[in-house]
Amino acid sequence: MAEEAYGALRASAALWAGASVLITDQRGQVLIQRVSYRPTCLLPGGAVDKGESPAQGAARELEEELGVTTTVTRGLAVDWVSPTGRKVSPAVKFPGELLHVFDGGVWDEDQIAAIRLAPGEIEAVEFVEPADLPALMSPGDARRALSALRARIAGAGPAFLEDGLPIAPTVLDRVGVLRTARARQHFPFHFCPVPEGLTVRQSWGWTFAPDGRVLVLLESDTGAACLPGGTPEPADHADPESTLTRKACEEAAAQLAGTRYLGYLSDPDEPCARVRYAAVLTSLGPAPVDPATGRTYTRILATPEQAVELFDWGPSAAEQLQAVHHARVLLGIPQAGRQPVTELSTPSRSCPPACVYGPPSPPSAERVLPASPGDTEIVQLTQTTPGSGSASEP
Repeated sequence: MAEEAYGALRASAALWAGASVLITDQRGQVLIQRVSYRPTCLLPGGAVDKGESPAQGAARELEEELGVTTTVTRGLAVDWVSPTGRKVSPAVKFPGELLHVFDGGVWDEDQIAAIRLAPGEIEAVEFVEPADLPALMSPGDARRALSALRARIAGAGPAFLEDGLPIAPTVLDRVGVLRTARARQHFPFHFCPVPEGLTVRQSWGWTFAPDGRVLVLLESDTGAACLPGGTPEPADHADPESTLTRKACEEAAAQLAGTRYLGYLSDPDEPCARVRYAAVLTSLGPAPVDPATGRTYTRILATPEQAVELFDWGPSAAEQLQAVHHARVLLGIPQAGRQPVTELSTPSRSCPPACVYGPPSPPSAERVLPASPGDTEIVQLTQTTPGSGSASEP
């Protein structure tokens, strides 16, 4: 094929290019724009200009629409919007579009206060609960925004979408995380024992796998997240730690060790305490049916920071994380780096539960001598038993 004919062929299949930016506040709510030219809301963004890269276009749109000068360097999703995937006038002759979604980060109050709206185009901006996006945006735009948000939490890299739906869904996509509103639980966190006479209504645990991630349970019917634990029952004999142990087994077939008390949350509207523990996850059996709810939870491992993004805990989330990491150090568990959320599959019949997670422990150091003078010293970590010691040389 001649070069001229080849160029004409490629031009005939050309698509539009667009870029948008996903921005959240410290509660995990998503910034959307109310615009003068559409009845539905949008993420910040727009068309990529001729000769402009998608990242450059996204940064330009942020400056034009919100008055914010910044760069975007992390992609969350690339969406192929089909010719029939958007409702437009036939006169437009919409050929389809490749729309890039970039991560605009988590904005604090000062960054939000610095927003200056483009006159005549952007009527208002607001931060909304992710579950509210389908009611405020067009169906395709809402699917794309939710897919991009899940990709950011999941940490497995950018999602590739077709009309807003991932072609390789993660566990967060399959369960539909954030499709229902997160319970707003902005309760103060207290680093102290529960006061005498205050009723304990809930006992939840941050249960650590050996790699520093924690067990999170997802409701398959709602997409809601919870930590292992639940409501005390008479069989627990008013012992919240017993409640956690029992519920972790009932909900997740999880066995725990080394339980440490973190503190409690107080509810201003109800005189009660919601206690929090940290523990090590020693084994995991086949996913059970929770007798209290009739659910079989989807079990995932996530870093503590990823787990917090699935809840709406307000300012106390940072205080809880501080207590969680302090307990993690005392338990001898390493800090997990940013990594993909993973689903825990049921162990095979030939592998006992203890083979899924061997007993987690504080690390003991086994020194590997440098290969030659000047080489960097390497320390290999091996697992011992919970709380049995600290790093030391053999």
